[in-house]
Amino acid sequence: MTTKSSGEEKQQLQLYSYHRSSCSFRVRIALKLKGLDYEYKAVNLLKGEQHSPEFLKVNPVGYVPALVDGDMVIVDSFAIIMYLEEKYPQHPLLPRDLEKKAINYQAANIVSASIQPLQNLGILKYIEEKVGPGAQVPWVQKHIGKGFAALEKLLKNHAGKYATGDDIFLADLFLVPQIHGAVKRFNVDMTPYPLLTRLYETYIQLPAIQDAMPEKQPDFPSS
Repeated sequence: MTTKSSGEEKQQLQLYSYHRSSCSFRVRIALKLKGLDYEYKAVNLLKGEQHSPEFLKVNPVGYVPALVDGDMVIVDSFAIIMYLEEKYPQHPLLPRDLEKKAINYQAANIVSASIQPLQNLGILKYIEEKVGPGAQVPWVQKHIGKGFAALEKLLKNHAGKYATGDDIFLADLFLVPQIHGAVKRFNVDMTPYPLLTRLYETYIQLPAIQDAMPEKQPDFPSS
């Protein structure tokens, strides 16, 4: 199905994604919240498809996600979400209030700069090779814990139903995949993070987030 504007048919968005990629997960939530149809183009990171010549033509860095919108190709989840926010204004992902907007940027950056890069596939492979497979989970748990402690403090006086009030915004898009991965992949004890736990329990009730979950993606393993 294609989206239409002013009676004119538009080329369908394409999202290069991997079901378990938290960065791709963020973008899928944004697309779902904004009600945008898109073609899912699976890139299997475990098989190294992100390094294939075909994909490197789309994103020379070799990471997912990548979004194709007509002649535009946008890579990096933060850049993609900001592009979607400006081009498709339905369901705004940033509040108008300047302080709340700043909190959203801070929370998103804690996840995207201080947590997620330290648990990505390349880092975990490096730790396994240099230290040993038993070092991977403690490494990840340490850095997730540090980031989650910071997020608890940052959001303490701003959270409502969601991270910065009663509307779902940018911070929430980054929190959902990070908390999901912490719990499902890395067995992080969420007891020290009651606010994040409460937020996550609210998030998973939302249809847009349910539809963006890894297990709902076409490349999720059937067994």
